[in-house]
Order: sequence, then structure tokens, then C-alpha cells
Amino acid sequence: MAELTFSIRPAAAADFEAIQSIYAHHVLYGLASFEETPPDSAELMRRWRAIADAGLPYLCASENNGALVAYAYAGPYRPRSAYRFTVEDSVYVAPGQAGRGIGRALLRQLIEVCANLGKRQMIAVIGDSGNAASIALHRACGFELTGTFQAIGFKHGRWVDSVLMQRALGPGSTIKP
Repeated sequence: MAELTFSIRPAAAADFEAIQSIYAHHVLYGLASFEETPPDSAELMRRWRAIADAGLPYLCASENNGALVAYAYAGPYRPRSAYRFTVEDSVYVAPGQAGRGIGRALLRQLIEVCANLGKRQMIAVIGDSGNAASIALHRACGFELTGTFQAIGFKHGRWVDSVLMQRALGPGSTIKP
């Protein structure tokens, strides 16, 4: 296997110009996010702080030269207390960087960190049922398809599905938390 040319680390405030650029590309040209107007760096930092305040991971992948090429985080699945052991993942890779294993490395690290935090389930809400790369990434990391919301969003002039995938973390639901 080829030597990795990137490393994974926790996000820092200095990363948010690059994170905003990556996310803006996905908002403007893709269907992974159902946002239609890219938030600015300050808003993305506010979201990051909310994730950090919840004690959840927000990771970056950087080239050996320091350039940020992807990021991923796990946020609360829903705010109600019964969902406290479930997280939802998000993975965004910079344009031109797909297919290098960066997303897989980030997602595997998110899974490990969340399991170590005592989380029991991870949910993926994938924009667009045609997003074969994200579906394959999640499947490769142990997620199973649980359903599809048909035509739930309208973006770029068309109806868009959301694919739901799920995987257990640690012992999952085999024992009580």
C-alpha cells in the first residue's frame, strides 16, 4: 500500500477558512448538503464549537505540507435526551482529493473516537441516492442501509433523496449503556 500523504488531527480555529472553502464547494455544486447558500467561516466555527462543547470529535485531514484536504465530524443525531448515545457523521473531501482514502480514514477515526466516548450508534444521512461514493464509503466502514427518504429536498432544480445508513458502535444495543 502506498504511503499516506496526509495526517488526521482535531480541527483548530485556524482551519476554518479551508473548511469553509471545502464546504462551500459542496453546497454550491453538490447534493451532499441540503444547504443552498454556503455559511461563512464564523458560522462554521460556531457549529464547530457546539460540537466541541458536546464533547464530540471534529477532525481534519491535512497533507504533509499542511494543506487541509478534508474534514469530518460527529454531531448529535437529535437533541432529545433519548438520542444521547447516537451520533450523525459528516465527511467532506476537497475537490480533486476523492479516491485517496482520506474520507475512509476520517470516518474510521470518527467511529473509533465515538465508540470510545460510549456512543452506541452512528447514523449517516447521505444527500442524493445517486451519491455512490458516499454510500460505498459508509458501507466499507460497516454501515448498513436502513432506508431512503424519497424526494425530500429540492436543490439544483430537482428533487433529491436522502439515504439513511447506520452502524453500531462498540457493543451497540447488545447491552445497556
